[in-house]
Amino acid sequence: MTKKLIKKELKKVTIKSSQFSSVVIIWSFFEENPKILRVILSKPQISAEVITEETYPEAKDGICDEIERTVEKIEAFLRGERVSFDLDIVTLEFLPPFQREVLIAQYGIPRGKVSTYKLIANHLGRAGAVRAVGRALARNPFPLIIPCHRTIRSDGSLGGYEGGAEMKKALLELEGVEIKGNRAVVEKFYYED
Repeated sequence: MTKKLIKKELKKVTIKSSQFSSVVIIWSFFEENPKILRVILSKPQISAEVITEETYPEAKDGICDEIERTVEKIEAFLRGERVSFDLDIVTLEFLPPFQREVLIAQYGIPRGKVSTYKLIANHLGRAGAVRAVGRALARNPFPLIIPCHRTIRSDGSLGGYEGGAEMKKALLELEGVEIKGNRAVVEKFYYED
């Protein structure tokens, strides 16, 4: 039997944060289980609500127990609390295999640590795929749950982030990463031998 995502029943939940702008979760049922299709961060010039209206105009407000637990974890995460997310709540199965590999490697980077695009490519056994790793992370549909803010450039500069450079910097600082200017102060990168 083919597993089916019920896209016609897209739901959305908006999370308000005191430090950061809003976050929207887009979810639906996959078989009988709720699954997150996308976490939308506000960008410096446009709110997550506006992005949602433009991208998912059919999404209706809605929540269930499993999604509510994830919302509570995201709220705690944005307050700087130590939180562990369960990957079973997201729809990794709909992503291309390489992006899935990259996101799972990214998910493995613990709080307070950072890695680089190059080290993730090496970790995956694809040394020449540094830019592809960067593209896969830039298209991460689950920021915060899969913490792509924990990957920076090899020179220590922070690089880009869906929620903007200030949000990336603030999230890293909340996790205990020292930032000076636009660079992380790192003794050793995660996935570095």
